[in-house]
Amino acid sequence: MTSENLPVVVIAGRPNVGKSTLFNRLVGRRQAIVSDMPGVTRDRKEGEALLRGRRVRLIDTAGLEEAAPDTLYGRMRASSESAVAMADLVLFCIDARSGITPADAHFASWLRRQNRPVLLIANKAEGQAGTNAALEAYSLGLGTPLALSAEHGEGIADLMGEIAERLPPAEKSRRREAPRAEGEEGEDERPAGPLRLAIIGRPNAGKSTLLNCLLGEERMITGPEAGLTRDSIAVTLHDEHGEIRLVDTAGMRKRARVEQHLERMSVSASIEALKMAEVVVLVIDATLGVHEQDLQIGRLIEREGRACVIALNKWDAVEDRNATKKAILDRLEISLAQVRGIPVVTFSALTGAGVHRLLPAVREVYEIWNSRVSTGELNRWFEDALERHQPPLVDGRRLKLRYMTQVKARPPTFLLFGTRAEQLPDSYKRYLVNGLRETFHMPGVPVRLQLRGTKNPYAEK
Repeated sequence: MTSENLPVVVIAGRPNVGKSTLFNRLVGRRQAIVSDMPGVTRDRKEGEALLRGRRVRLIDTAGLEEAAPDTLYGRMRASSESAVAMADLVLFCIDARSGITPADAHFASWLRRQNRPVLLIANKAEGQAGTNAALEAYSLGLGTPLALSAEHGEGIADLMGEIAERLPPAEKSRRREAPRAEGEEGEDERPAGPLRLAIIGRPNAGKSTLLNCLLGEERMITGPEAGLTRDSIAVTLHDEHGEIRLVDTAGMRKRARVEQHLERMSVSASIEALKMAEVVVLVIDATLGVHEQDLQIGRLIEREGRACVIALNKWDAVEDRNATKKAILDRLEISLAQVRGIPVVTFSALTGAGVHRLLPAVREVYEIWNSRVSTGELNRWFEDALERHQPPLVDGRRLKLRYMTQVKARPPTFLLFGTRAEQLPDSYKRYLVNGLRETFHMPGVPVRLQLRGTKNPYAEK
């Protein structure tokens, strides 16, 4: 059964009642960012959980709050309400230590009108005192409350059993076309499965707007406020070539400006998403040009060995497009020379103009990232490269480079053998890497060159 066909369990409730802690407990790992600060979760976070032998699609939502629709909290509430509308079961959480608040009563009344099965959760009910306090939740009219402590794991086993009992039979779970989220997997030689794509960039570059445009729905909360996305949100989309697992990330500011613990956790989640990706889309605000932080992110992508596409967003707001694009390309050529020829796509995520060019560019650079060169073809090129430019002298002696082979792809990695090859100067390594990139058409992806010298059997005699 695909993730789209799994029964949907939605965790809802007002802010700071422990929804994300409960989400992490049920999926079995720290997938959602958790903090004592209210309102940390803004976008829906999805994952798969195995509960008493039943696989479910679990959704963590933003806190339900009364707010005008055009405000940030109003947009967060709309996202949570859309999740409830697709639920097979809603876990409505309250804070047993705080008692029943007017907000709890208001949203409990709203839930009763949604015609969705609801399981009432009295969280933070540690010990006997917490269990007694949970009894107050009967007044909400949502049935018998289940007292538990997500932080300490108390009552979680009972909760899993209750969820499994209340879910519809497997064959009757409604089919949905909504995007899904899954845990990440390790890297190997071109594994089967969806292409793993991460959207990275500085705050307010338009990453979430781009994801919404690609999905064709308002999946992520967007707005003029910088730093709206706090956690890495994974969804799945399809193009004509297959499935893409897409991760939207929090904006990455210069490290010196990151002061709050919550932002540090958000940046860590973004970096982790980058490491698990195969292709990274680096979104840049074209109206501001290439910032030094954009280049730092680009260098991080190269160090992690990921393929990259530069996405120049807000292109509709650029006045002199020719001059702007030339300035950006020149800056990239100089400052990101280690991934020379990186593809650049211009578009407006807000209007959708030009966005259709992004995924083809992603697919193309993904194929290059997976490319292999035969040993025979590689060494014919290598002999020509040696004739054009002989290796330099090192300590008065010329290095003897013998042959090359490609040891892996993802990214393309080559091994060079020769006498004292490990002493090869960086300038000559760059000459070889640039030649490999140009001859075998590897623009925009990292190319690794490893060196292995041959041991002299008479050196110690």
